Amino acid sequence: MALSAVLTEAEIAAGLQSSQAAHLFNYKTIFDKVGLNSKSKDQLTKAFGILDQDRSDFTEEDELNARALTDAETKAFLAAGDSDGDGKIGVDGFQALVKS
Repeated sequence: MALSAVLTEAEIAAGLQSSQAAHLFNYKTIFDKVGLNSKSKDQLTKAFGILDQDRSDFTEEDELNARALTDAETKAFLAAGDSDGDGKIGVDGFQALVKS
């Protein structure tokens, strides 16, 4: 499944544009720009499934490579959504992160 199953091309483009340059990654800005904040729980589950490339039911550091994030950006994103400190974000954590 592709992100286009959950987001429009314009939403995807806006999200990518907002984080093109290194050190500009801000997950809250991206979630806002792509409209994830207004998506249903089912749509967020689908979006999470796209990020969860190995189907482990978690998003880990190596799966966050849509663009090369700095180590600090990757760690900040994981820390924001990793409620139990195991270095992974589950679908519930992802949904909470989007809605925060």
